[in-house]
Amino acid sequence: MDTAEKRIVVVATRLPVRRVEGSTEWETSPGGLVSSLTPFLQDRDGCWVGWAGVADEEIENFSHDGIEQRPVPISAEEIEDYYYGFCNGTIWPLYHDAVRTPEFHRHWWGPYEEVNRRFAREAAWSVNPDDIAWVQDYQLQLVPGYLREQRPDVTIGFYLHIPFPPVELFAQLPWRTQIIEGILGADVIAFQTALGLANFARAAQRFTSARRRGKLLEYGDRTIKLQRAPIAIDTAHFAALAQSPLAVTRAEALRREVHDRKVILGVDRLDYTKGIDIRLRAFETLLERNPRRENEFVFIQVAVPSREGVGQYTEMRNRIEQIVGHINGRFGHPGHVPVHYLYRNLPQDELVAYYLLADVMAVTPLRDGMNLVAKEYVATRLDNTGVLLLSEFTGAAESLSQALLVNPHDVDGLSGALAEAVDLPGADMKKRMVAMRRYVKRNDIYDWARRCLGELRA
Repeated sequence: MDTAEKRIVVVATRLPVRRVEGSTEWETSPGGLVSSLTPFLQDRDGCWVGWAGVADEEIENFSHDGIEQRPVPISAEEIEDYYYGFCNGTIWPLYHDAVRTPEFHRHWWGPYEEVNRRFAREAAWSVNPDDIAWVQDYQLQLVPGYLREQRPDVTIGFYLHIPFPPVELFAQLPWRTQIIEGILGADVIAFQTALGLANFARAAQRFTSARRRGKLLEYGDRTIKLQRAPIAIDTAHFAALAQSPLAVTRAEALRREVHDRKVILGVDRLDYTKGIDIRLRAFETLLERNPRRENEFVFIQVAVPSREGVGQYTEMRNRIEQIVGHINGRFGHPGHVPVHYLYRNLPQDELVAYYLLADVMAVTPLRDGMNLVAKEYVATRLDNTGVLLLSEFTGAAESLSQALLVNPHDVDGLSGALAEAVDLPGADMKKRMVAMRRYVKRNDIYDWARRCLGELRA
């Protein structure tokens, strides 16, 4: 079999489809990962293994848009212990520099193992000899190892979308060796950043018998490739949206609504890793330090609802809303509200209108694997205006070094950076944006998929 023709089986927590509300029909889920991989799976008669998003339901295999869908069942109890528990209560905070204290509960680990075994069994039934099985992200870190035990005849890849932490943090995990051994079941292990790759290599050497040789790990009788492959966006798609009459007209209307003030924009999923509260405090400090200019600025924060049933997230939402109310009560007056807070998910064309509106895009997570909002903003700035304020602790900072890079933990420093951003000279602004737009155009989501799959086919 020609390696270029190897069939691809994607293994991810969620299927690339979702049920149409009020119907038994399915529709393609939005997102760059789905759109970028679809052509490869269609061309190679591939399939996708994942959870259908419905608890306690056995769903037969089906085909959608030329791709076989192989649903993996997950119970309501497993959703609590595996997903909300181990994935989001243990791994998520630990891998994001422990900005919230991770919890280590033995009754979460067992369901994590069991769900990973179930995904591996389904993947093992789905692959043919010499196929490529590509496992996605932190929810399925044990799958490569389990799958290799069952199907040593297939090529296995693993892609980690979130950061891999420093070994000193990872060492806290009681099941650290099992996690590393699970990931080492892959033939190619890919990361968003060079730092994530290096952190994993150090952890593998410390907690297993693996030995690093450049971008390779020697483990038992196997050689494993390590790859840096920063995920990207569909740049052409966002550029086209930025020229659409709907987005342009909406951006113009928004500009009139803010009375042509300078707009600082934040767009984030509501998560404690995003640093929204610190960003708002920095904006408050900007207003304090510039009392004669407080009417010149408006801050718009779009917070996309996330994990609404989890207590920590409800508390965080309440805290952010209190900060917004405090700033508006302190600095607002009839005709001017300094902070506009939108707690909802915006349609993509509406979101692009906000990108077009924003003079400054504030992307300041405390830790982020990549952050595609930064790249989306850059892709929409066709006139090379606008300033990207970017956290040093995002994966995007490795690629978009022409942004104004900031320490998101430093309120005073972040406030100073906001002041610099709103007054950045036009020539400097254009130089930075031209360079960043060139990068996102050359390195889009389709290029990312080709590079990742190219390593797996080699």
